Amino acid sequence: MTRLSSQFWVQAYFKRLQLAGISGYVVIHGDDTAGAILVKLNTLDGNASAYQRSIDPSSGNSSWMLLNQTNEAEIDASIRRQCALDPDLWVLEIEDRSGRHLLD
Repeated sequence: MTRLSSQFWVQAYFKRLQLAGISGYVVIHGDDTAGAILVKLNTLDGNASAYQRSIDPSSGNSSWMLLNQTNEAEIDASIRRQCALDPDLWVLEIEDRSGRHLLD
C-alpha cells in the first residue's frame, strides 16, 4: 500500500479545513516525505488537545489517537518534549471554538 508523503497529506488536510471554515497553521515543518504528524486542537478557551496518527502494523490501517486533553500550556509543553525526541515531526495547530478537527 502506497502512503502519501507527509507534506502532501498536510496540504490536503489544510484544504479540507479551509473548506469547512476552520483555521489551521503549520507550527513546525517536519520531514516532507515521512515525518510523523502531531495535531494540536486549540479551542481558544485556554484548553487544547493533541492528536497523533497511529498505524496498525498488521493491517496498515491508520487512526488518530488522542494523546492528551488539558490546558493549552500543558499541551504545548508536551509538544516541545515530542519535538526534542523527533526532529522530523510536523506540528499543526487547528483553531476552532467548537472543537472540530476533521481528523475522523
